[in-house]
Amino acid sequence: MTPDRLRTALRDVPDPDWLDAALRRVADEPASIDRFFPAAGRRCGRGPLPDLPGWTADEAARALLLTALPRGHAEYAEALYRHGDAAEKRAVLRALPLLPIGAAGVPLLHDAIRTNDTRLVAAALGPYAGHLDPPSWRQAVLKCVFMDVPLAEVADLDDRADGELAAMLAGLAAERHAAGRRMPADATDLLDQLTAREA
Repeated sequence: MTPDRLRTALRDVPDPDWLDAALRRVADEPASIDRFFPAAGRRCGRGPLPDLPGWTADEAARALLLTALPRGHAEYAEALYRHGDAAEKRAVLRALPLLPIGAAGVPLLHDAIRTNDTRLVAAALGPYAGHLDPPSWRQAVLKCVFMDVPLAEVADLDDRADGELAAMLAGLAAERHAAGRRMPADATDLLDQLTAREA
């Protein structure tokens, strides 16, 4: 994902002039993002973007606003997350890979993963989750299984899944079997793949 791709996907928003003006203002006056960020849903819409599967217009507009911040002002992302509603938090999480912040946004991932909001958990396991340490990442994947978040939402799953994750999934599968409950199909498939890989 790139800012240019976000902007192209937003070409047909209800108020493109507002978005252009907001992006210019945020670049010149970073503090103005506090005003524009919450308004993005109302001015750009909240519907899905055909050119960006899985993204909504408000998420893309908010992510674009964050990328317009001058370098050195990424602290606004944390403040917008902390004070935002669920949609605003999700937009911040999805924007993290586009921001020049290194691993500074990892505490936001931990916060999102602790919630019971499946959309926040899924957003936290996007590309920026590459900054999570392996134990935290494995626990987050297990939480996805608990919450029925599709494992397709987990970025780099095939590359990062390992024997320890397989053992955790096998333990969960045994618990569910004993309780007469089934594992999600994608989790069972992953466990089978990991077991075959380790054999």
